[in-house]
Amino acid sequence: MADMNQFTLKIITPERVFYEEEVEMVEFNTTEGEIGIYAQHVPTTVIVKPGILTITKDGNARNAALHAGFAEILPDRVTILAEIIEWPEEIDLERAEAAYSRARERLDKKSGDTDIARAETALQRSIARIHVLK
Repeated sequence: MADMNQFTLKIITPERVFYEEEVEMVEFNTTEGEIGIYAQHVPTTVIVKPGILTITKDGNARNAALHAGFAEILPDRVTILAEIIEWPEEIDLERAEAAYSRARERLDKKSGDTDIARAETALQRSIARIHVLK
């Protein structure tokens, strides 16, 4: 790594290596709240929560919809093992809006057979997809 203000960001899903480049910063949601990471960050491991991931490279920011996973943060690299992550151009807005409506309906009903945690996660995922498109 030539630039001490950059680190290697690698994002892996079960299907592919989604991203692997030198970056200046990455931001995403964790179970403890939103985190922003720069080079030389203190080593830690976090649980990823659904939301928008923002990558800053060469002063430009790019967003993706990031779903559940884990992240290993080291001073010179960050590795995110993601269940699903999508660039805006990979997202079907109609499908995301339909998923939002289904999840919202399940949460509003709260019938005895509704898995609340699953519905909340589906809602968070659909919100991330919709927001990354807007």
